[in-house]
Amino acid sequence: MTEAVAAASGEFTIGGDLTVRRLGYGTMQLPGEGVWGDAKDPDEAVRVLRRAVELGVNFIDTADAYGPFTADLLLKKALHPYADDLVIATKAGFARTGPGDWVPIGRPEYLRQQVELSLRHLGLERIDLLQLHRIDPLVPVADQVGELAALQQEGKIRHIGLSEVTVEEIEEAGNTARIVSVQNLYNLAQRDAEPVLEYAEKNNLGFIPWFPLATGGLAKAAGPLDAIAKDHTASPSQLALAWLLKRSPVMLPIPGTSSVAHVEDNVNAAQLELTDEEFTRLTEAVK
Repeated sequence: MTEAVAAASGEFTIGGDLTVRRLGYGTMQLPGEGVWGDAKDPDEAVRVLRRAVELGVNFIDTADAYGPFTADLLLKKALHPYADDLVIATKAGFARTGPGDWVPIGRPEYLRQQVELSLRHLGLERIDLLQLHRIDPLVPVADQVGELAALQQEGKIRHIGLSEVTVEEIEEAGNTARIVSVQNLYNLAQRDAEPVLEYAEKNNLGFIPWFPLATGGLAKAAGPLDAIAKDHTASPSQLALAWLLKRSPVMLPIPGTSSVAHVEDNVNAAQLELTDEEFTRLTEAVK
């Protein structure tokens, strides 16, 4: 595959002026175990990033917390200077205290520090999409989002998004700044964020599902993914991504991997079209 196959996933315009191909790539799997430390194979990580872009991906999701900063430095090494149409979305709001440990910190001075560090590590003058990684329950939402809005006014952030939030939290944040995207846990097997997705559809917010490939038991032999995958000569992962793309026009899946072979398999899902009957079978496979 040398053509820009990701283009087959269609496009979505974030915030009214930031058009991306809907099937993107997430960097969370690039650091070491527990999303901590250096990549197990840094050279392969660089190849993965370059291959994703070669296949037409122009929306990459990362975060300062991945490593921390391991993924950002790999992005800069692999892709800087960035193509004009490449959109890098990042996140701030988690402190890392060790492998697998995630501590939400939303104090304004911390968020400002992390945004400044992300700009430096990514080699950017402005972050296209900065998402509050988690709302810190100890800090008023207006203070957290307000600091991002201040950075936006200073020209360091283009658009503001949220991660792992409720509809009520989106609306509360929207009282302080314009919110253009939301990133919640969502996949074929885990659809608790359905109300948030419906809100995103109604308000034209980009919906970025994290952990999009949690196929679980659906991929077992003779299961619904297995049967339909054989019909399409596709992998279960490709079916899970194709289901997400068909589910909503605001859906922006960001499957992550540290393997070139897997990134090729994932991106090729952009070319897989499910029938309405297949989509319904998959949807009803998990209640």
